[in-house]
Amino acid sequence: MIKKTTTPKEGILLGGLRTNADKLVAMAAVGEIAPPKLGPLPYRIQAKTGQAIPLPGTGSITFNKRIGDNCIDLVGDHIEPGATIEYRGSSDGGFSPNNGLNTLACIGNPVRVLTGEAKGETGRVTGTHGGVEHVIVDFPPDVLADLAIGDKMQVHAFGIGLELLDFPDIKLFNLDPQLLHVLDWKKDRSGKLVVPVTHFVPGKVMGSGLGNNHVWRGDYDIQMFDEKMVAEYNLKSLRFGDIVALMDVDNSYGRIWSEGSVTIGVIIHSNSVVAGHGPGVTTIATSLSGNIKPVISEQANLAYLFEKMKSKRKK
Repeated sequence: MIKKTTTPKEGILLGGLRTNADKLVAMAAVGEIAPPKLGPLPYRIQAKTGQAIPLPGTGSITFNKRIGDNCIDLVGDHIEPGATIEYRGSSDGGFSPNNGLNTLACIGNPVRVLTGEAKGETGRVTGTHGGVEHVIVDFPPDVLADLAIGDKMQVHAFGIGLELLDFPDIKLFNLDPQLLHVLDWKKDRSGKLVVPVTHFVPGKVMGSGLGNNHVWRGDYDIQMFDEKMVAEYNLKSLRFGDIVALMDVDNSYGRIWSEGSVTIGVIIHSNSVVAGHGPGVTTIATSLSGNIKPVISEQANLAYLFEKMKSKRKK
């Protein structure tokens, strides 16, 4: 629940930032652990060599890769760390319950296991993966070991429509308001929002996912095929859960190149060998005017932030 600490002005203070969190709606969204998914052929085509490579991909329970782990140096393609959930029931009159799950689920939302050996255990949403339309959830290793494909989970979906009232030019997406308590976002003397990130990513390397007209769910990919660019921006050190800055990128009403704009996102799946693809980024903030000032911090990762949230609750 949101702690209602009011300011002299309208709004709720979260991490020192004035928000509209008191006006947001919390809803339940349900999914179940998805099976592993592959296309009709067992391999993927390596974009630079043409080599056909069989690799594990999306879906399932990934037991040995979690937020905080390197997402580049592994034998896999579009790997989703932790548990992958989706709503596998039928659509209702053209409305898709899986779209509802993917739109409402925000990074940081609590997730409770409803069935199976891990019933009652909780995790947190770490991202949404477009195309396959998956929601990705982090759990401790002992909980992951007790999960099974088909286990049902309920997301405490909260965050859609979140605004920073003192930054009208910055749009927020896919973000649980409680994360603002630990993100360490601050206003500097020039009026910009200072945001800790692990990496700067040049907008010109963004690939698959371009062309979508919204970022309320899903992700888009960092292409890793230019070795000079990868080395310059230290992209081989990217981890699941890293918060990164996409430079000269605006995501206000879709994904576009716009010089001077800044977008903040979270790395939600692993690298890929397929043309146009790479580590996936789910958007959490964007400023067309460039009113976001990213600064480098190794601790700008969900693994660290989720632990920080636990510590705050204990106090």
